[in-house]
Amino acid sequence: MSRPLTEQHSGTYRLLYWAPRVLGLLVTIFMSLLAVDVFNEGYGRWEAMLALLIHLVPAATLLVVLAFSWYKERSGGIGFILLGALALLVFRQNDDWIAYLVIAGPAVLTGALFLLSWRFCRRTEPAPSA
Repeated sequence: MSRPLTEQHSGTYRLLYWAPRVLGLLVTIFMSLLAVDVFNEGYGRWEAMLALLIHLVPAATLLVVLAFSWYKERSGGIGFILLGALALLVFRQNDDWIAYLVIAGPAVLTGALFLLSWRFCRRTEPAPSA
């Protein structure tokens, strides 16, 4: 049975608490930046805006999972891992393993960090008084 981190472990607690949240934000920003490439495709104004909205769907999904993960670490960790697995399924025709690593890897890592945070940083419930 794991024990919650105590005051003597406060540096570890802070790292385990903030690392998945910061990484989740960075992954979402990175996915948003990947969507900007639609402006180099030669679309007209409205086609480019529609393409941008379509390309921002993965980033918006990550943002929703991150917002949920902020307070529900276990469910959010599982959600990030599932999004990473979904990315592997969607991009399976690509034989470049670097693409898998860049797209799915950060999501799976974020999910694993959220699960570690949930496992080791749980607050203890006060004992019921008699």
